[in-house]
Amino acid sequence: MRKDFPGAHVRRASIGLALLFVAACSSVPPHLELPHLETGQPAFAATLGGYSGTPVVAGNRVDILLNGAEIFPAKLAVIRSARRSINYAQYVFEDGKPAEEIAAALTERCRAGVRVNVLLDAVGALAMPGELRTEMAAAGCRVEVFRPLSPFTIDRFNNRNHRRILVVDGVVGVTGGSGISGKWSGNGKQRGHWRDTDVRIEGPVVEQLQGAFAENWLEATGVAIGGPVYFPRRRLDSKGDIDAQIVRSSPAGGGSAAMYTVFLLALSSAQQSIHITNPYFVPDEKMITTLLDAARRGVRVVLLIPGAIDHNLVRQASRSGFGRLLKGGVLIYEYKPALLHAKTMVIDGIWATVGSTNLDHRSFALNEELNVVVYDRGVARRLEDVFEQDLANSRQVTYGDWRQRGLASRFLELLSVPLREQM
Repeated sequence: MRKDFPGAHVRRASIGLALLFVAACSSVPPHLELPHLETGQPAFAATLGGYSGTPVVAGNRVDILLNGAEIFPAKLAVIRSARRSINYAQYVFEDGKPAEEIAAALTERCRAGVRVNVLLDAVGALAMPGELRTEMAAAGCRVEVFRPLSPFTIDRFNNRNHRRILVVDGVVGVTGGSGISGKWSGNGKQRGHWRDTDVRIEGPVVEQLQGAFAENWLEATGVAIGGPVYFPRRRLDSKGDIDAQIVRSSPAGGGSAAMYTVFLLALSSAQQSIHITNPYFVPDEKMITTLLDAARRGVRVVLLIPGAIDHNLVRQASRSGFGRLLKGGVLIYEYKPALLHAKTMVIDGIWATVGSTNLDHRSFALNEELNVVVYDRGVARRLEDVFEQDLANSRQVTYGDWRQRGLASRFLELLSVPLREQM
């Protein structure tokens, strides 16, 4: 295995901590009143499309990928199938066998004449071995960094590209919440490894995924990609019977906070059930009251969060608000076998989303984020089956448990209060 460059993990942790103290002016606009919608109504999808700026398109195929055991083979197969172009944006890119295999596959396609664009986030890929970048660049891949770290760009330190995008030949894509690291390998039940969910998509919705990459690539390089190599005519071909859309947020600098609005609209429209899996659950007051309102009208609201996490302060900030939710009828479970990193939501067994977005201020007001939204009972059922399997490997948190938490936890909760808008 290649060795990481010296001190990379320490430096990335230090920068991550420093970001907590960089002043942030970004915030989502207040949502004082929400429309009355129901998930089964045609107006529901039309309204979400209106706020997201991307229409719901038919004719797609969506395959759920669970953990590194499924995600990495799927990504490698997609990359190796490329004949014309590969666009790849990745947040976490570290060391380990998955990183070596992905870099080698991209390198091989570059040498075969495929146009390969790789976009790495300056913070997320800080621990990436330098020889992997050199290997890809030497083969002809264009490897760029999104918002490089510099004293002259300190105002953008806090605004990261958290999106995960892989698009090959403009016709097939993979996205979700996973990173490229040995920590993501396995079946999601190994201590010290991540439990995550991605999706593989084909059909017209891939054009929207490609558009999200093009947006970030233009900012990073000044190059506007286009033409049949990236947006082929056959993109309109139907690959299945699933309706879907890509929702993306770029809130920095007064840009779109579409993700926050779409999530709020979906939660407030629930009639039967809300099943949320998310690793960083630090919602604002409006989202908390929306969940409590749903529980009061008889919706089954279930939240699955990590039992252990890589940022303990975030975990304590999340737990500080459990009391209101538990008393209000929200069920909360903590995943035990591994580190939970999946970001999924299923509402009423009809509407589902998978992506990079955490339920916190950082995702809604600071980072570039991207989710696939699916309007399909089959995909929703598959995700609900996964949700129930995860619950079977989790511990339910009761109000009594929460009341009896120790002084150390309460102190960390208090310490997290002034930092909530950086989480």
